Amino acid sequence: MSFQSMEEVRTRCEKEKVPFWKAVQSEDADERDVPAEDSWKEMKHMWQAMIDGVDAYEPGLVSRSGLVGKEGGLMEEYARTGEPLCGRYMAKVMTTALKMGCNNACMKRIVAAPTAGACGVLPAVLVTYFREYDVPEDRMIEAMYVAAGIGQIIANRAFLAGASGGCQAEIGSGSGMAAAAITYVRGGSFDQIGHACAMALKNLMGLVCDPVGGLVEVPCVKRNVGGAVNAMAAADMALAGIVSQIPVDQVIDAMREVGEKMDVSLRETGIGGVAGSPRGQEVGKNLQ
Repeated sequence: MSFQSMEEVRTRCEKEKVPFWKAVQSEDADERDVPAEDSWKEMKHMWQAMIDGVDAYEPGLVSRSGLVGKEGGLMEEYARTGEPLCGRYMAKVMTTALKMGCNNACMKRIVAAPTAGACGVLPAVLVTYFREYDVPEDRMIEAMYVAAGIGQIIANRAFLAGASGGCQAEIGSGSGMAAAAITYVRGGSFDQIGHACAMALKNLMGLVCDPVGGLVEVPCVKRNVGGAVNAMAAADMALAGIVSQIPVDQVIDAMREVGEKMDVSLRETGIGGVAGSPRGQEVGKNLQ
């Protein structure tokens, strides 16, 4: 049975005297009845797919609707020649998030982490850091396990689909996963990993899923940027010693409650939110 809570992960870590990532790997191997080495090989494959996805971006390619595609290239050029308000490193994080969101819209290969619509958050945080700071690849694969463990708990206690709980379930969950993963990479403790995730989730709680024209393009691609930047901020707060007064498991439970109360028009139906705006409706009609 997969992990139902962070406390279950903690219990296994303490019982077996292993770090967070190893507890998740062991759970995966046990659940699928495969050797730990096979689990590692699969996670390494997903990590490489993320890297390949970033490199596969084509700035001249646009989605079939024509709504998105160039954003990654525009941000990359701005990061290179302009003066980004958030600094060049964060501009690179934003660039990667946009590239992957555009790749998804343009039907390129992506890693759903946790969903296709949120595919840019985790690589924006992890791949950018990996390339900027030359971190050993094994450390990044361990971080992928941390992210996977968090995603597993969210899936078990709440939801990952926008149709079930709004975009807080997609971008929000991806942001929580990324915050936990990068906190681990930076040497954060088990508690700091939990605090980072909790703060990232709280910051995006209530985020609606309102795709214009029913496509995972507007506002989805740009929301990946918000999720990535939020993850970095939450991780920095946790690493600074700032704590979430609400435990992460309880934050996830609250997220479920909010999602269940969310009107159906705000859960991936393309009816409410920006999808229901005059311009959103106009775009939707033109796509038919």
